Amino acid sequence: MSSQSTLSKKSAVADPDQSPETKPKRKRMTVPGFMARKGGEPLVCLTAYTAHVANLLDQRCDLLLVGDSLGMVIHGMPNTLGVTLEHMIMHGQGVMRGAEKSLVVVDLPFGSFEESPEIAFRNAARVVKETGCAAVKLEGGAEMAPTIRHLTRRGIPVMAHIGLMPQNMNVMGGFKVAGRDERDWEGIIQDAREVEKAGAFSVVVEGVTEPLAEKITQSISIPTIGIGASAQCDGQILVFEDMIGLFPRVPTFVKRYGNMQDMIEGAADTYAEEVRARRFPGDDHVYTLSKKDG
Repeated sequence: MSSQSTLSKKSAVADPDQSPETKPKRKRMTVPGFMARKGGEPLVCLTAYTAHVANLLDQRCDLLLVGDSLGMVIHGMPNTLGVTLEHMIMHGQGVMRGAEKSLVVVDLPFGSFEESPEIAFRNAARVVKETGCAAVKLEGGAEMAPTIRHLTRRGIPVMAHIGLMPQNMNVMGGFKVAGRDERDWEGIIQDAREVEKAGAFSVVVEGVTEPLAEKITQSISIPTIGIGASAQCDGQILVFEDMIGLFPRVPTFVKRYGNMQDMIEGAADTYAEEVRARRFPGDDHVYTLSKKDG
């Protein structure tokens, strides 16, 4: 099968209102540049799992996350626990082919970093070397601080992840909002402080109550990236496919900015109807014989 929609970094991001000479050039986001946005203009982050989607989002985002949510979104898994390091590397390579400006971060999947800091480094180094990404993300608060410290001291930038942690769903009894009881706040705030002290350059704050997310953001000097948290976080992230309405059911915190499911179903319905009626391919979509001279 072939496609005429081959990835084109120039055409996919072209702005009709600006010529190449006047279009402002944006350098690739770096880890220090990302950290410098703390308390400033909110950071725009989305997930990406393929080169083409990465290319479409690249000029619009500060960070693209190759999240282990790809297990559910791309591969139809019931949760993220079945995702392997090979999955992450393959999709990370694709995203790096499509992204020129965004900071690309790749998740470390369940089972690839928890056993020891040394094993975490071995796997994180493989991800960085084989994908070319700028950083890795791992779930866990204070308990993962020694691992974060081990990685960052050896040259691997780490984005932390606290609050609701999908890889811990079996321990937590499912996907549950964190911080509904104020008595739980101090432990979660301490998680944020410990990952900051360990050297994390940023922290995803997922599925926590709004006032707790604001408190965490005020308590640390690295950017907080909210998902199901607060608009007062230093940035926001969503799963791209949730945001464009590709699935009928999404978490409460997701705002749909499009309805791709209906569009895809409508296009497929029309295609199937035209094929069955032999209306496709038509004259404009077939090849003809060359006209002979004379």
